[in-house]
Amino acid sequence: MALRLGDIAPDFTAETTEGTIHFHEWLGNSWGMIFSHPADFTPVCTTELGRTASLKDEFEKRGVKVVAVSVDPLDSHKEWVKDINETQNTTVNFPLIADPDRTVAELYDMIHPNASEKATVRSVFIIGPDKKIKLTLTYPASTGRNFHEILRVIDSLQLTANYQVATPADWQEGDDCIVVPAVSTEDAIKKFPKGVNIVKPYLRTTPQPNK
Repeated sequence: MALRLGDIAPDFTAETTEGTIHFHEWLGNSWGMIFSHPADFTPVCTTELGRTASLKDEFEKRGVKVVAVSVDPLDSHKEWVKDINETQNTTVNFPLIADPDRTVAELYDMIHPNASEKATVRSVFIIGPDKKIKLTLTYPASTGRNFHEILRVIDSLQLTANYQVATPADWQEGDDCIVVPAVSTEDAIKKFPKGVNIVKPYLRTTPQPNK
């Protein structure tokens, strides 16, 4: 069964480049991102892991723990990390899960037979502190992931988890938000002291409430 938004992220124990992790225990009360790669020593994924490492401060300030997974063994991961650090001018600073028996890949439905019988597709799962899946993204092998978009979505998820707002198309941190339909206009005016702009009865905006 494919995982859906709101499902509990499957727990697992795995060997990684930073030792054994018990996934839920490792996450603790943090947000998490687990993202998969078809194989070690692949060009697009080399750039992605390097980019993730360079964004360490951005993930940390959002309280997000990052872990990658590939169906290759640990020794291969360790050699690949050397290449990533060299070619991407960074230092990989998060664990890479070794998944040669495809346990994690199958738990997270990362094997798509139409794409490959044995390799993981390039999926992203954002997981909340409640261990529930908040976002899933799956990319083709030919297209590198946009980590600015991933961070943007995390910003939106964290904002909307705490306030009764949604974020409009192309929203960026600091932009106005949409008041969710479940909140009446009368209540919205009380709830959002920065003001409520009524565009239509169903479309009401307010300045980002946590700014």
